[in-house]
Amino acid sequence: MRYEEIRREIDAGTAARTLPAWAGRVLDDVAAGRSPVPALRHPLGFVCLPVERDGDFGVCLHIWTPEVRPAPSTTSLVHCHSWDLLSFVLYGTVRNVRMDIRTNTGEEPAEATQQIFEVVSQGDVDELRATGRAVQYSPGRSSAHRTGESYTLPAGVFHTTLIEDGKEAATVALGRQTPGSGDLSLGPLDTPTHRVHRSRSDHADTVRALRRSARSIAAAHPSRAWAPPAPDPAGKAR
Repeated sequence: MRYEEIRREIDAGTAARTLPAWAGRVLDDVAAGRSPVPALRHPLGFVCLPVERDGDFGVCLHIWTPEVRPAPSTTSLVHCHSWDLLSFVLYGTVRNVRMDIRTNTGEEPAEATQQIFEVVSQGDVDELRATGRAVQYSPGRSSAHRTGESYTLPAGVFHTTLIEDGKEAATVALGRQTPGSGDLSLGPLDTPTHRVHRSRSDHADTVRALRRSARSIAAAHPSRAWAPPAPDPAGKAR
């Protein structure tokens, strides 16, 4: 399934009938080495499978799992996208907390705690460019989204994403690039421009994470999901 087809399923309210089985097959193909899609440790704390990249459109599977150690963050988890996000929750509870951002005017410099970084990505390298724009932020409106629900988040909205109820979740994330927007992150005032390489986790950890996620999808959608492989006699998933 590609961006437009997945979007139609979500818009029509039929995603729960089709996306779990599709996502389960994607996970199985990647875990078994039948798919070239990489499983990358994202600095925002999840495993990212970039399933489709086509011009301004993209489709990813995002998996929050204890099987893979999160990639270290050099800034913070507060960020905004350059693209409009539409997500479908395969399992778990995803909470998005929007942040109220106040730019430092110079009249109250002691209260500025973070600066804005511009994130420029090419391949598996993120360049985080320190802008020197000092800001303050505080939590604003939040919303929780549970298994089988979808949500949107427009480009340019600073937020952070939290996983509730067991700290495991997975989503199908659709992105549509918005002209004039940038990927931004908040980080320490004294952190300079730097580069970060997105990395893959240990292969065995990745396979366990993908198999675990496939089982969670099947458990959350018992009448809809693709059935993951049964363990072999040695006790390991095929």
